[in-house]
Amino acid sequence: MRELTYVGRRAVEWREAADPVVASAREAVVAPVAATPCDVDSMILAGYGPIVPPFPIGHECVARVVDAGDAAGVVPGDLVVVPWAISCGGCDRCAAGLTAHCTAVPHMAMYGAPIGGAWGGLFADLVHVPYADAMLVPLPSDLDPVALASASDNWPLSYRLVAPHLRARPGARVLVIARGSIGLYVCDIARALGASDVLYVDPDPEHRKIAASYGARTAEEIDPIPHGFDLAVEATGRVDALALALRSLTPEGFCESAGNHFRPGELPLLDMYLTGVTLRIARDNVRTHLPDALSLARTATVNPGNVVSTVLDWETLPEQLPHPHLKPVFVRDLP
Repeated sequence: MRELTYVGRRAVEWREAADPVVASAREAVVAPVAATPCDVDSMILAGYGPIVPPFPIGHECVARVVDAGDAAGVVPGDLVVVPWAISCGGCDRCAAGLTAHCTAVPHMAMYGAPIGGAWGGLFADLVHVPYADAMLVPLPSDLDPVALASASDNWPLSYRLVAPHLRARPGARVLVIARGSIGLYVCDIARALGASDVLYVDPDPEHRKIAASYGARTAEEIDPIPHGFDLAVEATGRVDALALALRSLTPEGFCESAGNHFRPGELPLLDMYLTGVTLRIARDNVRTHLPDALSLARTATVNPGNVVSTVLDWETLPEQLPHPHLKPVFVRDLP
């Protein structure tokens, strides 16, 4: 089989790898049918990642089951979401919902980067899923695989960034400072879940148009708005943007950082102390809230497909993936 391999800045290529096989009852082999780059993949492709290439890339896809063990919980032909993190479903951390920190595998085990072992990437002809019964989530038949290609990571991550806070603070005001798909998904979900105000900040005018279509106010840039928002979501990977978000919170407000901060910087710790804000920077435990995120996607209140910037043929991956796109989806053998 082939797996797409990141070899350097703006450069990927197909490389041959052994076909994966099912070796135990819980395992499965799947074939991606709609795959898309995560926002962090875009940073890696631009040369900002901390991991030295080459390595297989990609960790967001909807796939078709090709082969499965007797206890895998899926059968050949099923369409499934493949979460980005490898998790067993049975250890204490998985039982607590911390599926990104499973103790049955090395720390940070994941698809799309050689962290916590070599698990390959989801831009591949075939993918091995070691704990299919715990990891794979069937895609509801009324959902579009292209619109939900990001269900492995960015879509349920965006759900988690806002849903718990809007349950705790109905009608909360939300500030979103972003550069990629996560911030746009957040705008969509926040409005659907009852945010009273959403301000989306991004220098890209096309991104702002999408945010406006979700009912958000938009701005190219802003100065801090002290006590302006109950929740701030930063998804830029820029510490200055994170500092801006923190300075714009109400007392006891909450800031969710979904940016991958590969570069150092300073945070306004005294301001944070005086305002009493909470900052969370974390990888997401996608498998835990993926069912709820998919349930929201089935309603008429959200439209994740509006973020998809272009649909491209699978065979064009080596040529097209390195080019900057908001959210391209690469497809093959769709039902």
